[in-house]
Amino acid sequence: MVHERADVPAGPVRLDGVRVEFNEERLVSDAGLLVAATLADRLGLEGLVNESVWLGYRTPGASLPGRKVMTLVHGMLAGADSIDDMNVLRAGSTELILGHRVMAPSTLGTFLRAFTFGHVRQLDRVLDVALARAWRAGAGPGDAPLVMDLDSFVGEVHGYEKQGAGYGYTRQFGYHPIIATRADTGEVLHIRCRKGSANTQRGAERFVDELLARVRRAGHRGEIVLRADSGFENHKLMRTLDREGVEFSIGVKQSKHVRALIAAIPEENWITIEDYPDTGQAQIAETTLGNWRLIVRRTRLIGDQAELWPDWRHHTFATNRTIPLLVADTDHRDHATIELTIRDLKDQALAHFPSGRYPANSAWTVIAALAHNLARWTTLIGLPNRPLQTAETRRRRLLAIPGRLTRTSRRWTLRLPARWPWKTDFLTVLDAIRALPART
Repeated sequence: MVHERADVPAGPVRLDGVRVEFNEERLVSDAGLLVAATLADRLGLEGLVNESVWLGYRTPGASLPGRKVMTLVHGMLAGADSIDDMNVLRAGSTELILGHRVMAPSTLGTFLRAFTFGHVRQLDRVLDVALARAWRAGAGPGDAPLVMDLDSFVGEVHGYEKQGAGYGYTRQFGYHPIIATRADTGEVLHIRCRKGSANTQRGAERFVDELLARVRRAGHRGEIVLRADSGFENHKLMRTLDREGVEFSIGVKQSKHVRALIAAIPEENWITIEDYPDTGQAQIAETTLGNWRLIVRRTRLIGDQAELWPDWRHHTFATNRTIPLLVADTDHRDHATIELTIRDLKDQALAHFPSGRYPANSAWTVIAALAHNLARWTTLIGLPNRPLQTAETRRRRLLAIPGRLTRTSRRWTLRLPARWPWKTDFLTVLDAIRALPART
């Protein structure tokens, strides 16, 4: 039964009769940021940034780096994808639920422009330690296998004053970051902004070395699996992974040697995949590429559409895994889930790279990953048995909630909308995060 308040109209109001005033100081535009701010406090992120990032004496914007990074993180969670958009945190009483003072966009711009490559590496340490703390708080994989996906993407920019931007293989103008994610949660385990003209494999070996060291420092001692597409085919990297005891499945390009190996596979060795659509046919088989298994999937159209695609098309990957053939093929194709994380990043802060300076945009990229992870950790810890949510869904249900902050008898109360559809989820997440021990 719905109980109506006497001061709330029973039906719609006349729209043209609604007077609009922007003068309510106690309103909070994104009250759900309380859960992310509480988790950031439990993980000690502001103090961690203050310990890790030092821009040098007399450097403009060098003071209070923790407060500035957390302003950027919370602004990104509220949907900001430019420096000026950080002003959303200064509306009403939003600042009071974040646990820190909100810095002005002009100050944040000065801060980001002060970064060099070495300072971006200091931010890498923040992402590293934050991951370890979050995993210890309950967001980690435990003893289960850790499946990681490696990929790169193009962050498109506009305007020719973007330092380091260029044209890559997609012929889009922008940057070309490399990224590694955790397959089952979409967490960003490592990310690095690269110039737009960078080859896909540029810096990949060092990047993977740092990635493996990071997840081990975070406490994972179980099986590790790395998946990547053919852009990262590198036999030296594969041999390194073998020595490290890391399982991998990495796409292989159709070189002359690989085509000869495929042609040598006996026809009777091809296994038909039964659950493929009726308009096509798919088969898999395997051979060897050096010391590794070379798994081949071939597809073609049949029926009325066959003349469009009559010949077999082959897709190959190398792996050192010993799992059954069909399982290996299915698991490798699941590498495509990394595109969901890239989509979420572009739906948030990486919709733009806001500065003209390359190091500033590199710092922005790492902070965007930290904000993305913080949002993921709220639901991993608070709603561990729920399916993964996209950034847009999480923002709509848990973060972008209008609220009103009041104080009576020296106690603060955040009043949120009655009949909010996801009230139970919000309170469950908040209670779970508040139950974590506070950092001293």
